[in-house]
Amino acid sequence: MAGDRQQTTDPHTGSPRRRVLTAAALAPLLAAAPASARARPAPLPHEPITSGGRKLIEPVHTTLADWKKVAKALGRTGDMKRKVMYHTGLPRRDLRVDSHHVRVKAPLALGSHVSFVRYADDSTLVMGDIVVTEHELQDFVDTLQEHRLHLTALHKHLLSQRPDVWWVHVHGHGDEPVAMARGLREAFDGTGTPPDKASDPDEKVDLDTDGIDDAMGAKGSVDDGIYKCIFVRKEKISDGKLVLPPGLGSTSAFNFQPLGHGRAAISADCCMIAKEVPRVLRALRKADAKLVELHNHGLTDEPRLFFVHVWAVGDAVRLARALRHAVDATDVVPAGS
Repeated sequence: MAGDRQQTTDPHTGSPRRRVLTAAALAPLLAAAPASARARPAPLPHEPITSGGRKLIEPVHTTLADWKKVAKALGRTGDMKRKVMYHTGLPRRDLRVDSHHVRVKAPLALGSHVSFVRYADDSTLVMGDIVVTEHELQDFVDTLQEHRLHLTALHKHLLSQRPDVWWVHVHGHGDEPVAMARGLREAFDGTGTPPDKASDPDEKVDLDTDGIDDAMGAKGSVDDGIYKCIFVRKEKISDGKLVLPPGLGSTSAFNFQPLGHGRAAISADCCMIAKEVPRVLRALRKADAKLVELHNHGLTDEPRLFFVHVWAVGDAVRLARALRHAVDATDVVPAGS
C-alpha cells in the first residue's frame, strides 16, 4: 500500500494502472497517424515555420522614387541594390581609428549602412550594421528601442582599436517605413556620423587587383580606395517569414586596404551555417588571419547563420590565395554571378 501511494503522488508519472489505461486510449490514434507525424512532433507555436505550414513572403521590385520619403526622413540619399534593396551608406569618416598600427580607412571596416526592402504584403523590413563609439553606444541603443527598432547583435570588427568602437546590427519590420527612418535618423543624430559623400568608383588602388581576383575567384570592386570581394549565400535565406534578398544580412566580404609594396590590411567577414564554422575557422587560422568575433547577425534567420570577423596584414595576393580556402569551405558564389 505504501508503495502504491508513493507512485500516485508524482503528478507527472501517475500510477501504473493509469499509464496502462492512457496508453490503451491513445493506441488507436497513434496507429491512424502517418509515420512521419509519429516520428516528429509538431513545431511549437513560437518556432518559425519557413515551409509547408506558412508561406514565405517574397520581396518586390522598387525604384528610388518609391523611397523618396524614407530618404527625406533619413536626411541622406541612397541607391538601389538588385532592384529590391534601398541602401544607404553612412561611413564613419569622422573617426580616426587605429588597429595594430594601421590607420583604418572608413570603407575598410567603419562603413555603417542600412537597407530597406518592400514585401508582397506591403510591409517593409529594415536591417543595418552601424558603427558607434563606446561613448555613443548606450544612448544609440536607447533611441532605437524608443522607436521600436531592435538590436540583434553587438560586436567588434577590429582588434585593439583606438578609440573603442562597436558595431550594432539593427532590425525593424512594419507598415510605416518613414517612421522607422525617422527613428534611425534620431539615433544617428546622437552620434558623430557625418553625411555621406559620393565615392569615386574608378579610383585606382595600389594593389595587384587581377592577382587578388584570380586568388579569390571573384571580380572585386573599388570603394573609396578599398578593394572589395563580395560573396553571397547560394541558398534561400529567410528572416522569420520574409525572404531576404541575396546580400542582405548574408554576405561574405573581404576588404583590402593598400599599405604599399603589394601589402594590404584585410578586414573580412565570413558568413556560414553551423556545420561550416569549424572548417572555416581552421582555414582562417592556417591563412594566418586573426579571429576577431564569432556571432549571429539575426534572431530568426533560417538557415541559422554565423559570422566570423577576421583581420590580416601582409602580401595581398598571398593572403587572398590563403583566404580562398575559407571561402571554398562555405556554400557561396561571387556577388552578381
